Amino acid sequence: MSDPKKLFVKTYGCQMNVYDSERMVEALGTKGYVTTDTVEDADMVLLNTCHIREKASEKLYSDLGRLRKLKLARPDLKVGVAGCVAQAEGAEILRRAPVVDLVVGPQSYHRLPEMVEAKGRVIDTEFPAEDKFDHLPERRAMRGPTAFLTVQEGCDKFCAFCVVPYTRGAEVSRPADRLMAEARDLVARGVRDITLLGQNVNAYHGAGAGGEWTLARLIREMAGIEGLARIRYTTSHPNDMDDDLIAAHGDVPALMPYLHLPVQSGSDRILKAMNRKHTSDSYLRLIERIRAARPDILFSSDFIVGFPGETDADFEATLALIREVRFGAAYSFKYSARPGTPAAEKAAVETPVADARLQAVQALVTAQQRAAQDAMVGREVTVLYEKAGRMPGQMVGKSDHLHAVHVTDSEGRIGDLVRVRVTSAVTNSLGAEPVGR
Repeated sequence: MSDPKKLFVKTYGCQMNVYDSERMVEALGTKGYVTTDTVEDADMVLLNTCHIREKASEKLYSDLGRLRKLKLARPDLKVGVAGCVAQAEGAEILRRAPVVDLVVGPQSYHRLPEMVEAKGRVIDTEFPAEDKFDHLPERRAMRGPTAFLTVQEGCDKFCAFCVVPYTRGAEVSRPADRLMAEARDLVARGVRDITLLGQNVNAYHGAGAGGEWTLARLIREMAGIEGLARIRYTTSHPNDMDDDLIAAHGDVPALMPYLHLPVQSGSDRILKAMNRKHTSDSYLRLIERIRAARPDILFSSDFIVGFPGETDADFEATLALIREVRFGAAYSFKYSARPGTPAAEKAAVETPVADARLQAVQALVTAQQRAAQDAMVGREVTVLYEKAGRMPGQMVGKSDHLHAVHVTDSEGRIGDLVRVRVTSAVTNSLGAEPVGR
């Protein structure tokens, strides 16, 4: 019996890419591949790219340059590029990087098993008519206590700065029965916390029993799965937060009190230029409604500073919105043009100004994050243990509010859901001890 072929996967960017990488590993498992954490041992290297972050292409070509040296020593090594950069720049990748053997877009990775068997260099960046999820193998391996589950892909919003509609395509929702079956299967294999994923996850409208299901309906049904303790979802658009989903935050105990709700700017003028189709006031009123349903909910968000045309007054409006909402966390970026998007044709704010604005946003959000964590000290929270800590007798997991928590618990096991008392707060995590032990 021959030794299994080894696969090294590097995943860039979002949680959906993490999910996609898992499914690509499973698909290539049908061809005898097993994963390795050491790139030098690999028979195939797969780079699963993201086009959202700044300098995504440059990072890809830098990695490919390092792989070129490895392939010179091992000509049989296969190198593949997947994900959104592959979708956007497929032919250019093959032209610029002779080291690459195959390029596959995010809608076509179910075809990977055939692509790795093909002779010569291959590319597949089509938007196929068939559902890729229908052609992927069943998920059989035991899992850790947390998992991602893609329920919706694509975006119809066409924000002026974003490439997602061009790399992921139009909004498509997976059928509810298949999602329920996959969720039950994940729970049967050890998962207790599922995060539902989508580019606009709260725009979910999948076919289900009795007609089309909304995300709220899907969450309510999944909450009935025995053994599933926690449900989360990301990423949401403010315009798709309907009444039923807001209500679910108050009456579905399994739906965790944490919501990532990107606003991007506090300036109505900039929001209009971004084609966001919401205002700062409508966003703030939405925050109020969600907090009314679940008073202890913690919000995070995304911010872009230095967008073309952003004035000092526009930026001050963003700071004012951050102060009013009091975020528990946020991701903030300096505007970076994406080729092919409407905003790419406009001049961005000068770099020194944009840099200063980014530092101001990050300082304010960091202060709010620290205040939220400090407020947890002395409180009792529930933690799902995900791994052993660095210290003896320590377990690490996430709280309901998605805080990383280090718990002194020599009796703890991965997968335990434990009530703890928070004893300390540091920059990015909490310290705690079990209650009643």
